[in-house]
Amino acid sequence: MTSKPDVTLKSLAAVDLAKCLLRISRVSAGTWQILDAEVSSGTLEDALKHHDFKNSAAAVYLNLKDTAPLTLVMMFDPENTECISKCFTGHSFPHGKSTTVAEEIMLTELGNIILNALINSLLNALKRSIMPAVPQYIEGDLQSITGELGRVVDLKAGFRTLTVTIGIKSDNCLSTSKVFALFPEELARELEQL
Repeated sequence: MTSKPDVTLKSLAAVDLAKCLLRISRVSAGTWQILDAEVSSGTLEDALKHHDFKNSAAAVYLNLKDTAPLTLVMMFDPENTECISKCFTGHSFPHGKSTTVAEEIMLTELGNIILNALINSLLNALKRSIMPAVPQYIEGDLQSITGELGRVVDLKAGFRTLTVTIGIKSDNCLSTSKVFALFPEELARELEQL
């Protein structure tokens, strides 16, 4: 049985995040759309396991401690940077052995746009406002990304997690990205009251 906060979280993702992706599609060289949205419960590591870690992953994250204890993470496969850059900027950044500064800046900016669209939706529903947060970029396997996020998130805490899968495509390439919004149960219950 799906609970009301789960429906609320999925609705916010489906409506407001879809609008953001539509705007990106209008001004970029690719098509951006929500492929799936689901809500689960567990730790940060439980959430991140929904990303395919067959390769090293890149993550852009925002952490809001004061206004609403909320952490958002957008995960990318660096092997797909060429496709993502083509769909976002219209220019391919051929991926080499390691991520370049230009690739990191591009992924950080893309994550910033999408994560802030989701933050705004959630905080508007809660009738709260925030000062903009600065996105952070990290790269590595599941353990290293979890460990790095452990600096801002209690790794033992339980969360209600909204996971959104975003499809990114152009005429000749296809990629996906996962967005995670981690809500402490207290915040999820607050959404349930809406």
